[in-house]
Amino acid sequence: MLRSFAARALGGVSAIAFFVAAPAHAQDAAATDKNTQAGEFLGTIDIGESTRAIQTDTATPITVIDRKEIEDRQASTIAELLDSVPGVTLINGSTPIGSGINIRGFGANGTYGTDQKVAFVVDGATTGSEEIYRVGTQLFTDPLLYKHAQVIRGTVGSFEWGSGIIGGVVLLETNDAATVLHGKTGITASQTVSGQTNGNGFATSTTVAAMPTEQFEFLANYTWRTQSTQQDGHGDDIGNSSFKLPSFLVKGAFHFGADNAHTIAASFNQTTTSDRDVPYDSFGTTAGVFGNVDRDTKSQVLTVSYAYKPVDNDAVNLQLLYTYANQEIDQSAVGVAISPVLNADHRYETSKITLKNAALFSTGPIHHNLHFGVEYIHKKRADASSAPGGTDNRMAAFAVDEIGLFKGFTLSPAIRWETSNVKSNRTGTPVSYNNTAWMGGVSARYELPFGLAAFGSWARTRNLPIIDDLDNATYMNQPEKSRTWEAGGSFDRTDLLGKGDHLAIKVNYYDTELTDNTAYSGVREVYLDGFEIEASYATASGIYFDFNATIPDGQRLRTTGVIDDWTNLPQKTYMLSAGKRFGKLLDVRWETTLAEDLDINGTEHKGFDVHNLRATITPSGGIFENVALRLSVENIFDTYYQSALSTRPAVGRNFKAALSKMF
Repeated sequence: MLRSFAARALGGVSAIAFFVAAPAHAQDAAATDKNTQAGEFLGTIDIGESTRAIQTDTATPITVIDRKEIEDRQASTIAELLDSVPGVTLINGSTPIGSGINIRGFGANGTYGTDQKVAFVVDGATTGSEEIYRVGTQLFTDPLLYKHAQVIRGTVGSFEWGSGIIGGVVLLETNDAATVLHGKTGITASQTVSGQTNGNGFATSTTVAAMPTEQFEFLANYTWRTQSTQQDGHGDDIGNSSFKLPSFLVKGAFHFGADNAHTIAASFNQTTTSDRDVPYDSFGTTAGVFGNVDRDTKSQVLTVSYAYKPVDNDAVNLQLLYTYANQEIDQSAVGVAISPVLNADHRYETSKITLKNAALFSTGPIHHNLHFGVEYIHKKRADASSAPGGTDNRMAAFAVDEIGLFKGFTLSPAIRWETSNVKSNRTGTPVSYNNTAWMGGVSARYELPFGLAAFGSWARTRNLPIIDDLDNATYMNQPEKSRTWEAGGSFDRTDLLGKGDHLAIKVNYYDTELTDNTAYSGVREVYLDGFEIEASYATASGIYFDFNATIPDGQRLRTTGVIDDWTNLPQKTYMLSAGKRFGKLLDVRWETTLAEDLDINGTEHKGFDVHNLRATITPSGGIFENVALRLSVENIFDTYYQSALSTRPAVGRNFKAALSKMF
């Protein structure tokens, strides 16, 4: 039944896309009314808006979540925030520890917190740990620290951000005073208080933003979030689901020179948690075979930058960044330790210096948007039981050029060179390995005049050996290789079925091959392909619909020569939301998620359908000015389910409320 419903839903969306695209016609380029030519104001034309803008103007599969959506979704973790992005699948997304993000079958899984094939970048800093068995985390932070999040899926858009990226990139940018104050001088404070019924969750977030002059801006935020043990759809406790999560952010910038072309900026954010008597296996729900530990986790990100962007020279948009990311995991066994890993403390430090420039220029009739840069990366990992310590020093250079060859056609070649030297810091005979790799790709996009576009891309990358594999000489001399090609189309049109309406659709097919694998035991190669679909339709009267789909398939070649299902394959998932805005006062929407049954090598993962209801109320005038009340019910029907990649059942019915006020 689930498969039949999904097929009908997908077919219906495709049919609608074809129907509305067929009669599309080019809009007039110039106004013919002489009063309009004379500059007479004819009034504001409202354009329909959906929850999230679809990036139809690029061949890169990218999704952007803005600050409004961050607040509306009321997510407790970054994973929960990103779960509606096509291609993204959660691993236990409701808790900061023991959860993770999987993109296109890579990233977090039920054994490791990361496989190095999904990158996480916060304010330009590369964050995350390496493969700590049953403990590792990709990203440990609070969603309310950020003004927007971007997910780049696949390899072709990743070369500015690192090597070995096959699943994709998560880019997070912290909030800043200029955004809060809309670029106007002044000072403001905002307060958000939120709560949830399932797990008695509570959060408070306080922000102070100031721009005393156009040259100086400063922002500070403190967020404290807590949650006790949650219940699943059967009313049973979900083990290892409670947490306390204090976070803070300080960020400032100084602009100077002619037209404030020079900027010196700095930001620092920190998130910590202290867990007592919790399973060592942070992905599990019970003590299991290892037993329990006391664990303290800290994540810190520091960014210091200088930028130069003169208003009269589009060829110069220069940035020099120093970034530092630190993750510490201190733990000790509760009772008798059956293994030394229970008392192992871990620390990962990544320092990076990046010099890059974005240049807009033309060579004859050809237009360029060229991003290029060089960077030095220093990774340091503390030595611990079953986790070899060492250093990883890298030099890299990259260039990405978006070339407008003729009207409607864009070609975007990209290249990255990276070299690494990985050394052990254990006593005894020193071990050192050197590796160098070239990687790159190209994408092309052609746009027709009536809003229809076609695109395609090809990319290859190399995942250089990591500190975690220092004990394996074969792996340290064997960079992983991958190849991905993609093809798709998009349609973006206003005034299609009615004045002020807006339809946007983007469909992307990908085919990925990973060879020379070193990350997965007993696996030689991985083959993945699938479709990702994003669609939205909105009217000027405030009615809107959003749809996205993730339709993956994948196999693995085992070291025995057997080909079978890829064990980290997510379920086919379809998401639909329907909403209505009543002016600026009220926004109400219904969301549904449908996942198909999935059989992985004889293990059956049941499909599910889950429904949410959300409302945002923003009154105006008097004491209600700049007030927002957000109400939601997640998993309305208290459905019991567990997605294919999760190691815990999902949260049952959960009522949430958040009240915010800007002063």
